[in-house]
Amino acid sequence: MKKPSLDQLCVDTIRTLSIDGVQKANSGHPGLPMGAADIAYVLWTQFLRHNPKNPDWFNRDRFILSAGHGSMLHYSLLHLTGYDLPLEQLKQFRQWGSQTPGHTEYGLTPGIETTTGPLGQGFANGVGMAIAEAFLAATFNREGHALVDHYTYAIVSDGDLMEGVSQEAASMAGHMKLGKIIYLYDDNLISLDGSIDLSFSEDRMMRFEAYGWHTQQIDGHDRTAIAEAIKNAQAVTDKPSIIACRTIIGYGSPNKSNSAKAHGSPLGPDEVRLTKEAYGWDPDKEFYIPDEALAEFRQAIDRGPAWEAEWKDKLGAYSQAFPDDAEKFRAALSGELPDGWDEALPVFKPDAKGIATRVASGKTINAIAPVIPTLVGGSADLASSNNTLIDDSPNFAIESYAGRNIYFGVREHAMSAALNGMALHGGLFPYGGTFMVFSDYCRPAIRVAALSHVPTIFVFTHDSIGLGEDGPTHQPVEQLAALRVMPNVTVIRPADANETAQAWKVALEKRTGPVALVLSRQNLPVFDRSGMADAANLSKGAYIMIDTDRVYPDVLLLATGSEVQLAVEAHARLAEQGISANVISFPSWELFEQQPDEYKEYVLPPSVKARVAIEAGVTMGWEKYVGPQGTIIGLDRFGASAPYQVIFEQLGFTVDNVVLRALETIDKSKK
Repeated sequence: MKKPSLDQLCVDTIRTLSIDGVQKANSGHPGLPMGAADIAYVLWTQFLRHNPKNPDWFNRDRFILSAGHGSMLHYSLLHLTGYDLPLEQLKQFRQWGSQTPGHTEYGLTPGIETTTGPLGQGFANGVGMAIAEAFLAATFNREGHALVDHYTYAIVSDGDLMEGVSQEAASMAGHMKLGKIIYLYDDNLISLDGSIDLSFSEDRMMRFEAYGWHTQQIDGHDRTAIAEAIKNAQAVTDKPSIIACRTIIGYGSPNKSNSAKAHGSPLGPDEVRLTKEAYGWDPDKEFYIPDEALAEFRQAIDRGPAWEAEWKDKLGAYSQAFPDDAEKFRAALSGELPDGWDEALPVFKPDAKGIATRVASGKTINAIAPVIPTLVGGSADLASSNNTLIDDSPNFAIESYAGRNIYFGVREHAMSAALNGMALHGGLFPYGGTFMVFSDYCRPAIRVAALSHVPTIFVFTHDSIGLGEDGPTHQPVEQLAALRVMPNVTVIRPADANETAQAWKVALEKRTGPVALVLSRQNLPVFDRSGMADAANLSKGAYIMIDTDRVYPDVLLLATGSEVQLAVEAHARLAEQGISANVISFPSWELFEQQPDEYKEYVLPPSVKARVAIEAGVTMGWEKYVGPQGTIIGLDRFGASAPYQVIFEQLGFTVDNVVLRALETIDKSKK
């Protein structure tokens, strides 16, 4: 038998490692790794600039396996090129406690840039990474000093291209002319249900041309053609690129290649033997890596440090030529906030007429933007309504990639996934806004951010029935509860302008997961804090805003956002009747749950059974804080179209009703 070429040996090593990992787990997707191995091999050995010994080297190229179900392809590449992913971990594919879960997870496996699996998310994350690269390059690069200069590569699948989020993101990337994106499309014509003809028949490359992308179509098993196509894509600087690589899913499997049988199930022991024999391999060897193939892949261990050293030399020269800019660049890469940055946070004077918390948020953004130069964000076509614009900055566009205002268009899902990519790329503090009700459109990306502990900031305005005349289609009712039940998401609904400024402080300092700022459309009074606790207590999640002289008050009034005003006024009314009430501003359940038990019992004394929670949303979850003898004034129905004052009155969000329910609750607690 003719000895295979070294390239073929390397490609088949990727395939057999992937086959063996899936077969040993008796679970997984062997078809994509087998079909896309040629693409991946050419990219990783000829083009991808990375350092296996320092996966976080800043100027590395980013690689995303958007089709995350083919994760064994990625794990095989990481092991072969020398990342800290032992072969034993490949043998533990999809097992408890391993570094090789069924779909790639950021933060778990060295070299994984983003969590993928939900199709389309990785595609859109890559667009965000390219936005970050373009912004930082335009901000810091100088003639002859290109500190920021790298590509975002991805392998995407038919399923990725079917998903709406990828289409939103592709449209956005084409409009922005992000020329550092190069996506390799594993065009194998097969999805889980069978041939894509069942559901997917448009001309994909014509669609991408319409989006403003550079397109090519090649044989995905012709390694020379793959290399030439990537070079062609690199030469196009004003368009993102997609290369349709026609491949055979399950390549080499005698009975399952080119069929859905190879997509999402192990080949089976017999077919594994037949496939290895078709490759010219010993079918009795499992997880076998030929020495020649390993040596070829492990050249990355030498190339990576050399690339990084070359970049550090550039950084040194840059530092000598532009010392102030170099210091700003290092600060950006550190991800740390400047010393004393929070001194720029605005302090709002008491104002009975008030200010909407969305407006207070906009004022906060503009107050801190000068001291946090990498605070970058925008809105899904609602910037003037979400108040997300930075006044003294140009817009992010091909004319000025250093612009800090990003117009994401009516693309909430792609915006959210791109923000995740921006945060994962590093160097930025990204945020994005839309109406609270459209958090549903953002939800898959928020979930991935939560799973990956990505510190994306979501600005959700028009937070309740206070939206008014636009009616129930635009009035969020269940969205607060929906966000609160998601692990690792910090939801903050501030009560006034000063709490809003403090909410931004938490969002920027927390950095352990996504933060959702939930803000009002309507004006809310700016409380006179001379008789109240300071708004800085927001960081504790809940605090006694108004205390009484009593050791234990008669009733606790718990509220968030606009409803805190009702609690404050009800407190005064109750006091006139000799009833003592503590007002608890409760902007964040998640922050409150992180406090010591002693503090939580101080705010919510167990001996005080009479408790009333007030929030213009579904009541689910409040029972934990009011207890069996408490009362929840909530909204277990949709809203209505009317002036917001009328809606609040008709649905029971009035001071009179709060007082009445408080008195009833006190009576009930005494029985």
